[in-house]
Amino acid sequence: MRTIINTAKASLVLLMLGLVSCNKLTNLNINPNGTTPESANPSFLMTGVLTNTANDYLLLSYWDPFGSVMQYVQKDAFQGDGNYNWSDQSWDLYYSLLINNKEAYNLAQKENRPFIMGVSLVMKSFIFGLITDLWGPAPYTAALNGSQGGNTNLLPAYDNQETIYKGILSDLAKADSLFGKINATNVGGADVYYQGNAANWDKFANSLRLRYYMRLSVKDPDFAKAGIEEVVSEGKYFKTDDDDATMSYLGTNGSNSWPENLQFDNTQGSNFHRIKMCSTLVDTLESYGDPRLGIWAAKVQIPIMITSTMSSAPDTIINGIRYIHPSAIPAGTLVDTGQNYVGLPPSISADPTTYNLNPTPGPTFSLNPHVSYMNTIYQQASGPLLKARLISCAEVDFILAEAALKGWDVGADAETYYYAGIKASLNTWGVGDNYTQYIANSNVVFNGTLQQIITQKWIANWTNATEAWCDWKRTGYPDLIAGPKAQRKVLPVRFVYSSEELNLNATNANNALSQLQVTNFSGAQGTNSPWSKQWILQGTNEPW
Repeated sequence: MRTIINTAKASLVLLMLGLVSCNKLTNLNINPNGTTPESANPSFLMTGVLTNTANDYLLLSYWDPFGSVMQYVQKDAFQGDGNYNWSDQSWDLYYSLLINNKEAYNLAQKENRPFIMGVSLVMKSFIFGLITDLWGPAPYTAALNGSQGGNTNLLPAYDNQETIYKGILSDLAKADSLFGKINATNVGGADVYYQGNAANWDKFANSLRLRYYMRLSVKDPDFAKAGIEEVVSEGKYFKTDDDDATMSYLGTNGSNSWPENLQFDNTQGSNFHRIKMCSTLVDTLESYGDPRLGIWAAKVQIPIMITSTMSSAPDTIINGIRYIHPSAIPAGTLVDTGQNYVGLPPSISADPTTYNLNPTPGPTFSLNPHVSYMNTIYQQASGPLLKARLISCAEVDFILAEAALKGWDVGADAETYYYAGIKASLNTWGVGDNYTQYIANSNVVFNGTLQQIITQKWIANWTNATEAWCDWKRTGYPDLIAGPKAQRKVLPVRFVYSSEELNLNATNANNALSQLQVTNFSGAQGTNSPWSKQWILQGTNEPW
């Protein structure tokens, strides 16, 4: 694997954190301000794992690739990821974080600090869960042991997905046991999620158990059912939106701020200006009368009206509205005359900056007054709604709604959990007062279908599109259609292994590839294709 085999990269990461030393170096090469593995502070290591994991998870989920793939947003320039032009994807960052996380666990174990041990188990589970969700088989039991006990293992074997998911669930149960015995901690601000609150971490661990048990609900339904019922019977999981596992941003510089904000990238060609709301989400929210639309999206700057009364001035702006005579619209051109919100369709054309009669197309500035940008809150470096969210109460409620729909014993029926998930999400985004009116909409009233539950879960997973992608792979919902310029007619289901990994750990990587199922969409890439199915999808007829 890249992180273990590429010793230069791995050593650099470890040296920067003061985790290794070499007694054979001369005194000139000893850093007087450094530390050794024995004297490193596991709290500091924990903070690095928490901040980097949360930030990278947000980057995956906010726009590219999964914000675009799951049709929350679209980029109108440089759309490679959104068009599924996926090639090498490296997992270096994740394994680097896992190395530091393991070191934090080992140090905490020596110092008898069960809180940090529990946190490390949760983060190990979260990161390995992300790796197998993204790629499929991956180094797990043999990973992170580059040189241990006199044995060198730089070419670790890959574990299958079932082993990884069930290992994750075992570690989360261990974390639950640790947190249940802790009354107080002394980590202070080192815990950027819950400020050392062990009870909240316990809920986080058990909520992740619900996530991964549901991940296995088709492949091993009896195992998933027993696991979910056990977690529910114990009662230690997210029950209000205040429980959500989130990280706020300081906003003092570019590295600790909400990504793509305008405080640190205040140009017309910035990524913020390139990102537009996707028509799939906008149209859904409008049809539901959803109050979250106004929190997430900005209204179009200049609405369009098509009228035959403007023959003398076939294309003109009057009082902030662009009036266009039908004769002034090129044949075959799509025009969205939404007066409030207009979304950019997914993979609509080779140059999406031209969409909706944009008067100034082109990637340099990416300005379009006729398509909705994100709300102005996302221009800021920090704010009360700008949080990286790893898992939410709303997600948990929708998981339990799905479990209840299957007939599992989770303490309430599917309808109760469905509405609880909606309410939790509305509260999260500050529009809880609209709950009664919202659930009266005919499209929102519970109809007892999995499609409705997962569609509402997809809405609630705004800025958490990676998890929405995992749900879509498992269920086929929401029913998303690839755009005309996408690489395939269907959405992809995995990242591809990097060429470096295939070259350096060829035997184990090729064994992992043999566990993937080639599909009609895999194309010339064969097994190592974004459209080859992982074990979790094989035999399920989902998502296509």
